Amino acid sequence: MKFKKLVCIDETKMNEASVKRLHDFADEVEVFSDYPEDQQTIIDRAKNAEAILVSWHTEISAEVIDAAPNLRYIGMACSLYDDGSANVAVDHARSNGITVTGIFDYGDPGVGEFIISELIQLLNGYKGKTWKNEPVELNSLKIGIIGLGVTGQLLADYLQPFQPSIYYFSRTRKADYEQKGVKFLELEELLKTCDVISIHLPKHTELLNSSQFEQLGRAKILINTSLGRPFELDAFENWLQNEGNFAIFDGDAMASLPEKFSGYDQVISNKVSAGWSLQTKNRLSEKVIENIQEYIQQESTEG
Repeated sequence: MKFKKLVCIDETKMNEASVKRLHDFADEVEVFSDYPEDQQTIIDRAKNAEAILVSWHTEISAEVIDAAPNLRYIGMACSLYDDGSANVAVDHARSNGITVTGIFDYGDPGVGEFIISELIQLLNGYKGKTWKNEPVELNSLKIGIIGLGVTGQLLADYLQPFQPSIYYFSRTRKADYEQKGVKFLELEELLKTCDVISIHLPKHTELLNSSQFEQLGRAKILINTSLGRPFELDAFENWLQNEGNFAIFDGDAMASLPEKFSGYDQVISNKVSAGWSLQTKNRLSEKVIENIQEYIQQESTEG
């Protein structure tokens, strides 16, 4: 059982081989390799499709779904942690009988490598900016991870050979990581205690406000590779004025900030998104294809 039409709404970052495989699942395949700038463009691309694939960049709203009467499958080429953080109106889709799938564990190694690379360069002044007056080693630091999900856990694993003190805050305790020596602290205690804070939260999660930034204080490093901005903007800007504070962002996280922040000396920003290695794209592609296969097999069985 094939779809009559499958559309890649935007640049999903699927590899060439997997894009070719889409023809196994649909009579007609249309692939777009940009990011639509307005909702009408998204509607125009989706309106005749039975299946669409979409990256995290593009919002598939209830209006888009309602404008596509034949739609029965939405494949997110990105993580689907929960309905509230998704760029797809998941509840609305499912209430209209449309299956929505997401993928997990495809880009996390590259994120961990990015964080450690940027941190080492800042600690040693390799790019001209230095955290302290002279270089310091990772093993001297107290590093706090906010959000000990897949990416946070991987970062903790990557950090352990360097022997810093590692702490975490999460909605749920992680006994297996506490057994590895990663210590749980409540949020405000984590912010007070740690030299470095790395944030790994779902999109649309705002956790840090002015009170938390006061707890974080001076001479600290804040790292964000989350999709979106997990803090109050004014509070973050005020915190940056404190002596010795630095912030590190990858391309996706930096896109959530006004342009002026790229000119701050204390902000280390990257145009490139962390984690988009060859291996990441291959993992993403395989998982997207697997989700489509499972859906079609289930439809064939039920049909």
